[in-house]
Amino acid sequence: MMLVAESSDFSRFTTFLVEYFGIRGVWDVFKIIIDILLISYLFYLLITLLKDSRALQLIKGVILVLVASFVSDLLGLSTVSFILKTVIEVLPVILIVLFQPELRRILEGLGKSPIKEIFAAGNQNTADMSVLVEEVVKASFAMAEEKTGALIIFERETNLSEVIRTGTIVNAAVSSQLLRLLFVKNTPLHDGAVIIRGNKIYAAACYLPLSNNLHLNKDFGTRHRAGIGISESTDCISVIVSEETGYVSIARNGVITRNITPDVLRKLLRDGLAPRETGKKSGSAMLGMFRRKNKSADAKAAKKAETETSAASDAGGARNDRRGGTDGKA
Repeated sequence: MMLVAESSDFSRFTTFLVEYFGIRGVWDVFKIIIDILLISYLFYLLITLLKDSRALQLIKGVILVLVASFVSDLLGLSTVSFILKTVIEVLPVILIVLFQPELRRILEGLGKSPIKEIFAAGNQNTADMSVLVEEVVKASFAMAEEKTGALIIFERETNLSEVIRTGTIVNAAVSSQLLRLLFVKNTPLHDGAVIIRGNKIYAAACYLPLSNNLHLNKDFGTRHRAGIGISESTDCISVIVSEETGYVSIARNGVITRNITPDVLRKLLRDGLAPRETGKKSGSAMLGMFRRKNKSADAKAAKKAETETSAASDAGGARNDRRGGTDGKA
């Protein structure tokens, strides 16, 4: 009797599922599974994309507003409920404005053709990338010893043509000698940022957007704010050499790692640039997921490097590039 009851309950449950999801055959089951997997993957990408960005804090604020609206309805607080419901009505527009950098990055990623990436060869192989990184590391720490300010930007997936148009096209092979020459004081191209596209120094003396992050140290100079700002709005990597202290820093995804050693800079550059080459050769559809994971790794590396920096060096780095004369364009 019990078995008959359980069988009847199971039959009603399966009938409900079939009617609710409109299952008419085996293909309908596969479509539901594919639909669920795609939605789950999109939510995963969204969470990993926002994990190490300021957008996560904004999302927490949105959730708090929704919870407060629900609680005010339960408690019968009519005035509070009215105000919160009014805020929720205009919330979509507010989110579009606040999340503009993240939305732009997502749309730019969707606009890239995966078919093109499957057949396109990489701009440089692993050996070329290693040489490029070594040249940049060598130049950065040579300029650090000389107290020569520098700002080097690595273009990755996000196109920096708008920034490049503000500077001068160089289009030369990357070498430590050329990088040091471009940043020599009182020369025409020293004031600004150098853009590295592929395996070439593509442009110099470029204007960059400054960071609007209110939580940055107030003593950060224009050069550091520019390096952080371009990394917030794009997926590029910024290498910054302080003119005042001689410290070398790196910024990615709005996170700056200060006063690093050559080995740390070498590792962060290799880790940051390698996924691009891997994706170009394999054309993998999972490339985006791996790039998002790299953001978490960058944040951990940044925290580790900052904890290794002594209190004295941190205080000195906070005064980095306070002079505006050589930082006008950066």
